[in-house]
Amino acid sequence: MTDFAQRRTLMVDTQVRPNDVTSYPVIEAMLNVPREQFVPDSLRDIAYAGENIDLAAGRVLLEPRTLGKMIELLNLQGSDLVLDVGCGYGYCAALMARIAEAVVAVEEDETMVAEAEGRLTAQDVFNVAVVRGALSEGCASQGPYDAMLIEGAIEEFPAPLAEQLNEGGRVVALFLDKNLGIVRIGHKLDGRINWRFAFNAAAPVLPGFARQQGFVL
Repeated sequence: MTDFAQRRTLMVDTQVRPNDVTSYPVIEAMLNVPREQFVPDSLRDIAYAGENIDLAAGRVLLEPRTLGKMIELLNLQGSDLVLDVGCGYGYCAALMARIAEAVVAVEEDETMVAEAEGRLTAQDVFNVAVVRGALSEGCASQGPYDAMLIEGAIEEFPAPLAEQLNEGGRVVALFLDKNLGIVRIGHKLDGRINWRFAFNAAAPVLPGFARQQGFVL
């Protein structure tokens, strides 16, 4: 029988801590949320591998190192309302729900919405609301948000998401720039988001986040 608890500890000790994730709340969440419960059942044995895990065409669960660093960058507080864009099967939402007050998890794939709802409920995670809708549109009706995390690469950051971020809020996203994946942390000040480089990572571009091509004659 597979000892997933042991694998979870090994993941934190060999993939997360060595990559400068030092926040106790993030470490605690990653030690306690069963990652194997938030992937397709056929992939449970590779849930703790140090790589992205395919959930569907063009959709992945980000590797532990990347996800841990992204959550730490948000510096989540116990009073925060968080928007999780592209929640997949709900793993990242479950992690952030242990730290923040509540999480709104947006997913446009109908199958993954059902999977996320069922798996979060099975783990007694009741402060996450899974909402079906276009990822690039966010969920304005539940906002504004203190923090946002986008679970996949983007080529540009959509205006609707920027509008849903509170003044002083934080957002972390993985930008794809000429095939190079760059995670940036953004802070909203005076109505605009100021981005800075955090680290490099890789993921496919999420639906709705590709750069719009201008019309050329």
